[in-house]
Amino acid sequence: MQYDLVFEGGGAKGSVFVGALQEFFARGHTARRFIGTSAGAITATLMAAGYGPEEMLEAVNEKLPNGKPRFSTFMDIPEKFDDPDIHNSLTYAIFKKVDIPFIPQLMEGVVDDRIFSALMKIDAYREMFSFIERGGLYAGDEFLKWLTEKLNAGGRNLGHTTLSEFQDCTESDLSMVASDTEAKEMRVLNHRTAPDCPVKWAVRMSMSIPFMWQEVRWQAQWGPYLGEDITGHKFVDGGVLSNFPIDLLTSRDAEVVKIMGDTDPDEVPNLGFLIDEKLPVEGSGEAEIEEGSESLEGGFTR
Repeated sequence: MQYDLVFEGGGAKGSVFVGALQEFFARGHTARRFIGTSAGAITATLMAAGYGPEEMLEAVNEKLPNGKPRFSTFMDIPEKFDDPDIHNSLTYAIFKKVDIPFIPQLMEGVVDDRIFSALMKIDAYREMFSFIERGGLYAGDEFLKWLTEKLNAGGRNLGHTTLSEFQDCTESDLSMVASDTEAKEMRVLNHRTAPDCPVKWAVRMSMSIPFMWQEVRWQAQWGPYLGEDITGHKFVDGGVLSNFPIDLLTSRDAEVVKIMGDTDPDEVPNLGFLIDEKLPVEGSGEAEIEEGSESLEGGFTR
């Protein structure tokens, strides 16, 4: 059968979707539309790019030369900040108010800048600065590098495509949910709503767990969202507003049609991939679920 697929957000636990997709493909099913939030957005994007479960499993299990998971690099401390970001920051403004004893007032500005520059060379201080000024400890640059590699792999050459170009190349209907903190609205990113937004940045916005990864600021070159100029708006994890956006595949509401297109939602069934945390993981040593306890019925949850 053919399905419209929706993938729940779930952080690192989202890797379990690979096992669920192995079962999905083993039964001969195919997909028509893909939508996901956070970790689900990563899975939806790789599927839309033509990844099968084995190739996806290889990507998830990728190791560094030292044997550590590649995913461990995603917690990357920011290497630098642009001068405007520093000089316009609250942290810098407070620092400038501190009076340094025995330093002449005419020299204090120069000394302040040198001290602040020295602090910004310390990893722990950049983490703190990033947390205060950009809403997260980690830069997320290594994730972008990883996703770009995966989208280019196998001759796909999709790592630098916009959502519109991605759709043209793959003919896949892909959507991702992100949270616009400036407008306090959920944004659904696809080739209809934000055609000029790069795919990798759409995923990066959707998976940006607050306080962990830096928020993403919408760039002017990414164009409008449904005709609205949102340059400078700050985006975080889509799970803040909708962690399982199945309604976008089922509703006939005019606003949903504007976002998702006029595809008939009743032509094919919907299938949701959720993470049932009550299920024991084989070999993990967890206790078996007690008889009679509630669990998700049907679906592919393992």
